[in-house]
Amino acid sequence: MIEAIASERFIPNNTEIVRDGNGIQIITGPNMGGKSTYLRQVALIVLLNQAGSFVPAASARLGIFDRIFTRVGASDQLARGESTFMVEMHETANILHNATDRSLVVLDEVGRGTATFDGLSLAWAIIEYLHDHPTRSGITLFATHYHEVTDLAKTKSRVANFNVAVKEWNDQIIFLRKVVPGAADKSYGIQVAKLAGIPSSVIDRAREILATLERKERDLVEETRGHAPSHQLSLFDSRERDVIDALRILQPEAMTPIQALNELQRLKEKLEK
Repeated sequence: MIEAIASERFIPNNTEIVRDGNGIQIITGPNMGGKSTYLRQVALIVLLNQAGSFVPAASARLGIFDRIFTRVGASDQLARGESTFMVEMHETANILHNATDRSLVVLDEVGRGTATFDGLSLAWAIIEYLHDHPTRSGITLFATHYHEVTDLAKTKSRVANFNVAVKEWNDQIIFLRKVVPGAADKSYGIQVAKLAGIPSSVIDRAREILATLERKERDLVEETRGHAPSHQLSLFDSRERDVIDALRILQPEAMTPIQALNELQRLKEKLEK
């Protein structure tokens, strides 16, 4: 279907999964690299096989699955007052409650619809739950941009890391579409944005901000290890930081509308001084 729609040659990938060996596979790699296509490929082959059909493979040996659970794509249920993230959590909850050791579970970037640390924490906990509750975990493919969760492969025996390979060339990336063992080291988000046609001024500014954030993270790591942090640039001046800190502790639910407006006006004036 991809060859018919995109007019490009489909790159085949082998899939070798043993439930009690590498049955939970974390797949990292850039957007547009082929993670979602790989997930769909596995799910479709399982479905075709279960229906008694031929499957698009040189050879295949598959077990019998009771169900295929997927959390792929994004959709709002605005009429029911549910955000994309709420729908994602409902579908994930259904999987965690109803999957068995004979199920195929396909999860694509679960946790991306909320704050970074919240999403990372949820992704980490979901993988741990699937690993630690064998009766709820059959074959699991978990695609994510949260590279931190790849550390689970060090402590969880059934967790294995794979990534969709890319090649860097002259500050650009070439998608190889091959799924290989190991974790990706970065997401190449800025390079993908450049390929999509984002203005060069935005790309250049994004690189500056990324460099600043990476320096900040390195300095924080050095500080926690007992080293003095090196000089770093800040995304915000002292006034902006003070306002951000004030917003963090603000409790609008405990204020009247007038009090909330007055507080926002005060913070706005502080920024404009």
